[in-house]
Amino acid sequence: MSSITLRFLAEPSTINFGGKVHGGTVMKWIDEAGYACATRWAKRYCVTVSVGSIRFQRPIMIGDLVEVQARLAYTGSTSMNIAVEVRAGDMKTGEMEVITECVVVFVAVDPNGKTIPVEAWLPETPGDIALAQHVRTHLNAARAALPGV
Repeated sequence: MSSITLRFLAEPSTINFGGKVHGGTVMKWIDEAGYACATRWAKRYCVTVSVGSIRFQRPIMIGDLVEVQARLAYTGSTSMNIAVEVRAGDMKTGEMEVITECVVVFVAVDPNGKTIPVEAWLPETPGDIALAQHVRTHLNAARAALPGV
């Protein structure tokens, strides 16, 4: 499976001093959803390599329904690029808004922590193809910006 969605209610234990869900808590949810997606694809233990920029569009309120969707967007020989989108909203109205989105890179590792190859993922739907191209474009730009790579 190449995607997973976690759904839950934002609980009072996740709030900061301003009464909103901690940004760090949202980042934890992103990592957890990405890990579940990567591990399901690789069928091995996976670790986070990097997380793309995260910009919060609005806060998550206590009692909001939260959806964290992780989708496999691109695979390298050992890496998995997972696109993660966080949405939240009021359950009574059913309206969900995008809170943030990012790309998280994972690798599968053996019991000694050494990176191991992962099965290639081939996008099939127009949406998956567009997402894969978007991620490849960003990867190429990031690599071009690194000296000596």
